Amino acid sequence: MSDYRPPKLRRVVVTGVGLVTPLGIGREATWDGVISGRSGAGPITHYDATDQAVQIACEINDFEPTDFMEKRATKRMERFAQLAVAAGRLAVEDAGLALEGKSPRVGTIIGCGVGGLEIFTKQIAIGLERGPDRLSPLFIPLMVANMASANLSMQLGLQGPVTCITSACASGNHALGDAVDHIRLGRADVMLGGGVESGVTEMGVGSFAALRALSTRNDDPEGASRPFDADRDGFVFGEGAGVLVLEGLDHALARGAEPICEIVGYGLTGDAHHLTDNDPTGEAPAAAMTMALDSAGRSPREVDYINAHATSTPTGDPNEVLAIKRALGEDVAAKCAVSSTKSMHGHCLGGAGGVESGITALVIANGLIPPTINVENLDPDCTGLDHVLGQARRARVDLALSNAFGFGGHNAVVALGRFEESP
Repeated sequence: MSDYRPPKLRRVVVTGVGLVTPLGIGREATWDGVISGRSGAGPITHYDATDQAVQIACEINDFEPTDFMEKRATKRMERFAQLAVAAGRLAVEDAGLALEGKSPRVGTIIGCGVGGLEIFTKQIAIGLERGPDRLSPLFIPLMVANMASANLSMQLGLQGPVTCITSACASGNHALGDAVDHIRLGRADVMLGGGVESGVTEMGVGSFAALRALSTRNDDPEGASRPFDADRDGFVFGEGAGVLVLEGLDHALARGAEPICEIVGYGLTGDAHHLTDNDPTGEAPAAAMTMALDSAGRSPREVDYINAHATSTPTGDPNEVLAIKRALGEDVAAKCAVSSTKSMHGHCLGGAGGVESGITALVIANGLIPPTINVENLDPDCTGLDHVLGQARRARVDLALSNAFGFGGHNAVVALGRFEESP
């Protein structure tokens, strides 16, 4: 821990969690899935993947957008925006937050890595085959990544800070960290922060398969995502949205809200190394974890649990293990509980940080740590941590980190703590 001491800033608590994932719609459905160790993977149904090398994904198959918005509105949103609106509404409901009319002191930041990939693919094909004059006038308004936060703001009347973070798989955590800062700096009283992605399309899956980043265990989809396992062969593509209601503590207590946990720290760094590969030294991700702890005024020894980014790729998982050891010290890391919930809901790309930070908040609230499933042979390069494998573990968690690392070397870490009125 460095000598840095953060200034006295407004405390920010989590009062609502909205999750739309391959494990289910809503906080409880997703929580039940990760605690029971259930995989959300299966054969791709969104399109015919018969001729593709990768034929499996973690899809959301029970989502009905009209449960969360009028049918007319669904026609002006791509699936990623619909998922964000749904998760946002679920989070607001979970928080018991009354939003009536326009809300100038409430804003939203939803991270998204890609945006409307499906409409992009279809419209480009139309443009090439029939000419640019035949493109839809809604092509750009439906496609761009900021439409997740934009549509959520329009649906709920949010007039505070409304932005979008696009930093690949770190987008959701970057959005949460920036949202917290808006509250701490007095720009808003409430922020809806998180991430979303819906890229299970022919081009989306095909592009990651071309990078050799995806698992090809087509005959065993439920066992394909296996972070830290010696026989892992890539991640399983997932889609999902996770949105947290973040409030200034004074605002939350004034309306009688009961905090789920507190966002106590945030760290962000860049590898400055490679387009897709991690820096093998683990230096920059470790620095992001250290920054998150420093900003929280906490010691590495206080970390009880880490929701690892670990995606199930051959190089990514051991690099993160190395980074954790660098950040905490090997002796402390050996006693720190670690798991990757991507083993169950897949890798939700830009939505990963929102989904996994939401799950981490529930870990603190419920005193249960979800497992990493499918680990049959722990990779020797991934040892040295207290891996929670196979089944959930009951434990009190007072301080947790949620890691998110993205292509381009983006690293974002959110530190979540048990809420205490007198810290």
